[in-house]
Amino acid sequence: MNRLGRKDDETLIEMASASDGGEVNGPLFENISNTDSEHPGNSEGLSTTETTLLISDLQGNTGRRFNLFLKRRLRIDRQHQSKDSIFFRDGVRQIDFVLSYVDDPNKEGEKKVERRREFENNLEKAGLELETEDKKESENGKTYFVKVHAPWEVLTTYAEVLNIKVPIKENDITCAVENPLDCMTRPFRLPENVMHPEPDYFTAPFSKEKQELYLIHDEHTFFSPSVRNRIVYYILSRCPYGTEEGKKKFGLKRLLNNGTYTAAYPLHDCQYWKKSNDPKCDNERYTLYREWARFFQFYKEQPLDLIRKYYGERIGIYFAWLGFYTEMLFFAAVVGFVCFLYGAFTMNENMSSQEICDTNIGGDIIMCPLCDRKCDYWRLNSTCESSQYSHLFDNVATLFFAIFMGIWVTLFLEFWKRRQARLKYEWDLVDFEEEQQQLQLRPEYEAKCTQKRKNPVTQELEVFKRKTVNDYGKLSLLYFGILFWISLIIASMIAVIVYRLAVYAAFASFMENAQTPTPIRRLLTPQLATSVTASFLNFVIIMILNFLYERIAIWITDMEIPRTHLEYENRLTMKMFLFQFVNYYSSCFYVAFFKGKFAGYPGFYTYMFNTWRNEECDPAGCLIELTTQLTIIMAGKQIWGNVQEAVLPWIWNWWGRRRAGSSPENLYSRWEHDHDLQTFGPLGLFYEYLEMVIQFGFITLFVASFPLAPLLALMNNILEIRVDSWKLTTQFRRPVAAKAHSIGIWQEILNGMAILSVVTNAFIVAFTSDMIPRLVYYYAYYTDPNSPMSGYINSSLSIFQTSDFSDANKPEQSTEHYDTCRYRDYRYPPDHERKYTHTMQFWHILAAKMAFIIIMEHVVFIVKFFIAWMIPDVPSEVKAKIKREKYLTQKILHEYELNKLRQKLCESRTYASMEKEVIASEGRVELAEVM
Repeated sequence: MNRLGRKDDETLIEMASASDGGEVNGPLFENISNTDSEHPGNSEGLSTTETTLLISDLQGNTGRRFNLFLKRRLRIDRQHQSKDSIFFRDGVRQIDFVLSYVDDPNKEGEKKVERRREFENNLEKAGLELETEDKKESENGKTYFVKVHAPWEVLTTYAEVLNIKVPIKENDITCAVENPLDCMTRPFRLPENVMHPEPDYFTAPFSKEKQELYLIHDEHTFFSPSVRNRIVYYILSRCPYGTEEGKKKFGLKRLLNNGTYTAAYPLHDCQYWKKSNDPKCDNERYTLYREWARFFQFYKEQPLDLIRKYYGERIGIYFAWLGFYTEMLFFAAVVGFVCFLYGAFTMNENMSSQEICDTNIGGDIIMCPLCDRKCDYWRLNSTCESSQYSHLFDNVATLFFAIFMGIWVTLFLEFWKRRQARLKYEWDLVDFEEEQQQLQLRPEYEAKCTQKRKNPVTQELEVFKRKTVNDYGKLSLLYFGILFWISLIIASMIAVIVYRLAVYAAFASFMENAQTPTPIRRLLTPQLATSVTASFLNFVIIMILNFLYERIAIWITDMEIPRTHLEYENRLTMKMFLFQFVNYYSSCFYVAFFKGKFAGYPGFYTYMFNTWRNEECDPAGCLIELTTQLTIIMAGKQIWGNVQEAVLPWIWNWWGRRRAGSSPENLYSRWEHDHDLQTFGPLGLFYEYLEMVIQFGFITLFVASFPLAPLLALMNNILEIRVDSWKLTTQFRRPVAAKAHSIGIWQEILNGMAILSVVTNAFIVAFTSDMIPRLVYYYAYYTDPNSPMSGYINSSLSIFQTSDFSDANKPEQSTEHYDTCRYRDYRYPPDHERKYTHTMQFWHILAAKMAFIIIMEHVVFIVKFFIAWMIPDVPSEVKAKIKREKYLTQKILHEYELNKLRQKLCESRTYASMEKEVIASEGRVELAEVM
């Protein structure tokens, strides 16, 4: 009851102060208020009558009506102030972070109350200021909100600890001369105040002892909100909250995991659809939504400086990379579309498809059955349409585009390094790498460390964890688990292959059935129908395995206990990418490099598990099937990704707004608005990178089979930028700001994929497409000098004598009897002495394929490395600016130290001269007295 009395005392004092226009939150009030808030359950039983009696006991019966009036007036003012306010009740102290929790009626509730009390007391000891909103003030009547404010002393202390750079002088380096062609890009630009919301400054690491050196115009706005929430989160993640089971427990993450707090987040500065009424609000969220997060702004440049200011460098560097990647995709998309048009315009000139469609050539060629016993003989011209469509992607332009993409990917990576170097300079990240290694120790690692050792560089003691036999055994099990999951992916791919082999016969018999509609038989071959259905099935399996493995990879990485945040992300990235690489690309590798290569020949087919006959390629080649596989998986992943990123968060937020829809907007506070949004977790950006890197693999590793892949990626990325910006601005809580000087390990992954893409595309052109066999025939085996490609189809098909079929291969019910049938291979006919062995043409084609791979790889690699050598990673003007800034910074710091030294010398001299003057005057007085 005493506790309740004190709480009502404070409420009364607060009301009286509000009515007098004074401050309501002194330090004493904050400490008492926050202590009381630890036991919210004690005040739940207060009825309106009890509250009124308490107030009347303190103020007297004569003031009851006045107090009630003040209470109502305060509630109205508070509701009005909380509408979009990001300040404490005094309207001065900014809310840097918000913690929320609910009462727990279970046995664990008392432990949670004790943890919160200890945690919040330690936060106050660290210098943070807290203010608690009772659950009665919340919209749902259940949630408490603890608002956290970092005063100037805390900010300056941790700004020095975190080595945060702050302005010391405006940048005097002149900008580049304006380009006369800039007027052409004016429609794509944003207003200058949006693109550059802050002046450009020379910066230096903050030091509390040199505060007069920095350009501090206002202590409340000197540190941006993103810097403030980064500092507060650093404190929250390391603040202890007690000892349990003999171990010291600390960190906000553990409190969130065990349910002590339900959420922790910094606030958005305003609503995204309208400006705040508070004149002190910058309305940066509203500006980002209007100028960046709407789809109809897709043709505009991105306000990267504003993104960095609001969300931090880590998110800013991601959107800078994504925007640059999309810009570079435009050139690849244009060239790929031109190659596709070349295939479309030359489709009717393709001699191979003409011969297949010709009733006198393709109509007279009888092909061997596509499956054992159930399938009948079929005519080659039944694949007319599929052979024509195959020419869209299997033509001379394919070779050119494969070489072009090998060079394009090098240009993209090299120019990105230059763009990244500019951002590092502009965003004060030049010296960030060392800071990142030293300052971002994971609290989970620190909690496990029981020993200290001297750092050989800093000569300071630092915590470390010594590996034990148990640790190595645990790691061995973890890596065995990784191999198990990769094996599971391979097993699922084999299952899809078995599906292809099992349904292939069914499709083949269905397509050959006379009752099958003609349009279906004309458009779909058994190979294509099998490939389409298997691709969809494979896509579903990919999504299911992704869902499972994401959680396994995170659990394995947590068990490894990496030392720093960077190390944690790198380990998780490698596990997830390795899995995604096998998961997404294994089916494409199978179609490109294995399907049809080990099928055997009639009478001597090869079988998987001695049961299912291996697949054969279409007479026009396997490239069209690889194109189908790539299109379905790539497009399906992009569509599903956009649904996950945009639709699902919107549905969850819509459901949350439905519950809050009964309350007027002015009763729904800023922290409650943000509380109902989705959480952009620490791995949110990781999944965005992973999605784009997987897409990068599709457009580089297999681009020779699908020149339109860059165009699809370009259209997706234009949408992706706006979807990511829209969901981040409107559907998610504001993420904690974090620094990053580059895209990290993803750069190395992109470099590795760029090198691998040269090899895969060379093999696709050589072994999957029909280009090399056609070129060999054109130059060495043509029969008609006037039309060198005529007769190519007949040359590429071998002859088999039907009487050589075994009973297991022979068709059960054949409508007609044929003495011979044809199959796709280069083998001697049955009447030759080397019956059914490979011809010399086969060996010539194989030699040409190997020579092509070696030549193409060497040419592209030489060009790649020459381009990489020619293009410096850091532009010369950026190097000059970095040197200029370092010089001026050192000069300013040197002059500052000199001035301080002069000032001290002057003070010491003045003091010495004054002392001498006093002594002299005393001497004169004594002399006068003597005289």
